Amino acid sequence: MPKNPALTTDKSNMFDVLYRFPEQVKEAVSIGEAAPLWRQQSTSHRYAFFGLGGSAIGADLLRSYAQHSNGSEHLNISVHRSYHSPGWMDSDTNVICSSYSGETEETLSAFDEIRKKTMRVMCITTGGSLGKRAVTYGMPIVNIPPGYQPRCALAYSFFPMLTIMGRYGAIDSKGVRLMNKGIREILAHTDEMRDLYAGSTAKNPALQIAKKLLGNVPVIYSASDRLDAVNLRWRGQIQENAKNLAFGSLLPEMNHNEINGWQFPKAKTKGFSPILMRDVDDHKRTQLRFDALQDLIKANAGDIQVVEGKGATLLGRMFSLIYLGDWVSWHLAILNKVDPSPVPVIQQLKARLAKAR
Repeated sequence: MPKNPALTTDKSNMFDVLYRFPEQVKEAVSIGEAAPLWRQQSTSHRYAFFGLGGSAIGADLLRSYAQHSNGSEHLNISVHRSYHSPGWMDSDTNVICSSYSGETEETLSAFDEIRKKTMRVMCITTGGSLGKRAVTYGMPIVNIPPGYQPRCALAYSFFPMLTIMGRYGAIDSKGVRLMNKGIREILAHTDEMRDLYAGSTAKNPALQIAKKLLGNVPVIYSASDRLDAVNLRWRGQIQENAKNLAFGSLLPEMNHNEINGWQFPKAKTKGFSPILMRDVDDHKRTQLRFDALQDLIKANAGDIQVVEGKGATLLGRMFSLIYLGDWVSWHLAILNKVDPSPVPVIQQLKARLAKAR
């Protein structure tokens, strides 16, 4: 493993965490292969996931992937970031509550409602109050390693769930073969790219993207199909790691409103840098929309950058973009001269909320 070139700024050494991502994926898949399943088989295709922040993004990615992959497109997956459970939930709904610390107050509140509706609940956590409640009510627990920032534990919030869905039969045999091919692709790509992304050469695309974003606000555009959760991941990583504002929207919806907003205020729009996140399987009309969007806003926008996933599978392409985006956020943090790991404003907010109990 190379030495962290920015350890004076990256005091918690997020560099090493990003570099070790392929090893995290392998460990996370193993956790999923050994994890307990829901206690009774269900014929329901409804899966409700509850979590916030870094503990929810894995579920978002699973929803996006399943909707557009052979063998899992029949699944009805919803992700909930709330204190409450939805009114439509019943005893046959399959539920996963995810909280890395086990102390996410919204997820704990939702859990207390959920357990009164269904016992088909699985918890993913390092322990905490969520782990204790799962033990109390006899619900299966997927134990994941402690010691990470929740957003740095993406492998552990995604791959155990994906693997469990395959073992449970929610994803059919064809889908499982496709899933396994995608995992192999992810491991090969991230292992190949990590030395490049960790470096400081002009050939490092993560560093070059970060340099073009420095001093500006990224605005990330992707299609609403396939890459919507990857789009969200990029925004969250830039916001938390680089402490840098970042926004984003989805096509084709933004073509019906936001595209018009690139005209004003005249003195400000150049400070916003669009990132067009494209996929080879984007709808043909959406591909045309991306081309037109780039032409129509380039006069008023900052540098426009285009990123595309690498790989033959959707899963591979999604995580190739995620890995690139995570390194972009790290390099931008170093350029901004901030430690990527601490999130002091979030901690201040939590402290204020705790006083108000």
